[in-house]
Amino acid sequence: MTRFTKLTAAALGLTLLGGAAFADGHIDAAIKARQAQMQLYGFNLGVLGAMAKGDVDYDAATASAAADNLLAAATLNASIMWPQGSDSGAAKSRAKADMWSNYPDVQAKGMALVEAATAMQAAAGGGVEGIRGAIGAVGGACGACHKAYREPSS
Repeated sequence: MTRFTKLTAAALGLTLLGGAAFADGHIDAAIKARQAQMQLYGFNLGVLGAMAKGDVDYDAATASAAADNLLAAATLNASIMWPQGSDSGAAKSRAKADMWSNYPDVQAKGMALVEAATAMQAAAGGGVEGIRGAIGAVGGACGACHKAYREPSS
């Protein structure tokens, strides 16, 4: 084996290792990004839910801000946060692997969340009764996707 061949083989090997490390890093980053998106949903839905239950006083500005944030999070183009290989077989993910083969259904469930968040945004500034009327659809949209495509917690 010539020196050139050895160097070429070594360079190729390092490139492949670097590519694998990048791919693993990309998957970890994607999982963290979508978990952050879920935390945004949960935080803002928690604000609205506390008002709906009467645990905190209704405040139109706060309710509107939470509903705006919820809709903004729901309308993010999250497709880059769901790469192949970032399912529950990967570290720190509860996403079921079959969501990638059922992606049209996942997208439909995402659109249901956008529609529910849009209705919440329209209702949030108009009083606590509007929040109470809209919150079930938001929770239902979240739950439909989680029931179908999220592994139970261990």
